Amino acid sequence: MRRRPQRGCGRRILPTIFPTIVHIAPPCASRCRPCPEPVQALPRPHGTAIDGRLTDMRIAFLGTGRMGTELALHLLPDHKLTVWNRTAARTSTLAEAGAAVADSPADAVSGADLVITSLFGPDAVRETVTAAGLIPAGIPWIDTTTVSPGDADEFAEAVPTYVGAPVIGTLGPARTGSLGVYVGTPDASLREQVLEIVAPWADPARLKGVDSGRKAATGKLLANLALAISAQGLREALALGEAAGASAEETLGMLDSTGLAFIAGMKGAFVRGERTTEGGDFTADAIAKDARLMIDTVADEDSSRPGDDLPALRGALASLDAEIAAGHGDDDFSTILLPQAERTEG
Repeated sequence: MRRRPQRGCGRRILPTIFPTIVHIAPPCASRCRPCPEPVQALPRPHGTAIDGRLTDMRIAFLGTGRMGTELALHLLPDHKLTVWNRTAARTSTLAEAGAAVADSPADAVSGADLVITSLFGPDAVRETVTAAGLIPAGIPWIDTTTVSPGDADEFAEAVPTYVGAPVIGTLGPARTGSLGVYVGTPDASLREQVLEIVAPWADPARLKGVDSGRKAATGKLLANLALAISAQGLREALALGEAAGASAEETLGMLDSTGLAFIAGMKGAFVRGERTTEGGDFTADAIAKDARLMIDTVADEDSSRPGDDLPALRGALASLDAEIAAGHGDDDFSTILLPQAERTEG
């Protein structure tokens, strides 16, 4: 059962701006494989136009952890949200802000114009969405979860209205609406609509539409590969600097004009002890999970390119796994940069 806060109506009725669009499969040549069943008409979100913006949609938002909560908060001013999370207590911030809370994913999705998911990984997506046949026919599904390109292909095959929309960045940019976002679907019309829907949490210069969920997933994994490897590079730079007699602060300064300048600036506060890693922006558990998606992707795609053993990434994963084994999995992944961080074997 849904629990919705009492609010006055005061709602203006404005014309729907998205008509139903029918997709007609093109004819195939006789040498092609048999065509799949024609795609049925896909109703578009039934929002209304106010000052040129899409607004007043009924959105089901599944997954209100740290990132999901920040994304959903951006949507509340313009839309009616019903939220769900496996741990119900994590919906409290959104409930206080005016969202309805559902007892189950099916209850959240019932009557929704649009479904958004922000889950921990592809296994959670399968359990919550695809295995349960959760998405009603024709209802757009925006998935911000970090998944592999193969996972994205699987989800798009299971749900024709799937749109991969992973976000790039941590909680700070999420709060300020300056995340990078990929929006991936072959449906150009739906892609344009989703670009508008996710715009409140995106940096306009980093909001990119691509023609498949696979490409969106690839962009996200590349971003996180760069993050993991550069963090490992900073860990090793700090060790080298200390061995040469430089303080951590001096090492950070010397990195200003190097390829590690970005990560040194991003994580310098943790290195200096100005911030604690507890309850951090991007957990060790999360980035380690993403690193395994990268390793599995290369293995699944049978690459023969030099570097396909991902040695630098595996080094970063070893550092992360050592911290996770020591009980720091829920800490910011900057835990690998601390002087008391766990050593790795080898």
